[in-house]
Amino acid sequence: MGAVNGKQFLEMLARLPARVWLQAILGLLGFIVLAVLGFAVIAGVAAVIIIAILAIKARQWLRGFFVSTPPAGPPARQDRKVIDVQYEIVDKRGDDVRR
Repeated sequence: MGAVNGKQFLEMLARLPARVWLQAILGLLGFIVLAVLGFAVIAGVAAVIIIAILAIKARQWLRGFFVSTPPAGPPARQDRKVIDVQYEIVDKRGDDVRR
């Protein structure tokens, strides 16, 4: 059998019984419905996750208004002594002598 051109293909489709056409249309509609429902399920799960994250963050934010928390980091030292220190500034720019 040789290659089928466009006209022969359309004639072959026209000779298919109505039952095949109905099954093809119902299959296409079923595929579209499943695709839309699948997308809706994915979008719904994503929306639930985003709402849960926002609810947790909002609860933490509101709790921050009513509960005083200690500042982050180590506690501040209470003994504040000033110690006199001597230091020397060493200039390394003039130290180009090769050994």
